[in-house]
Amino acid sequence: MRNDAGELGMEKKTLHPNDFPVVADGKALVTQDGVAVANAQSESLAEDIANRLNENAARKREDRWAL
Repeated sequence: MRNDAGELGMEKKTLHPNDFPVVADGKALVTQDGVAVANAQSESLAEDIANRLNENAARKREDRWAL
């Protein structure tokens, strides 16, 4: 939902490592604690975004261990 300024009605949040994995629940992206962090335009887009975020988080986790 957009507000009068044309912005999405969700508050901007930063994802932290303990928020992963992120899952798609319909059009919503939800952290493992059940907190909705974003909405996508479609369910398939939400799935794609969740997969990409989870892959990126896993890569960052592996990079930290590689140091």
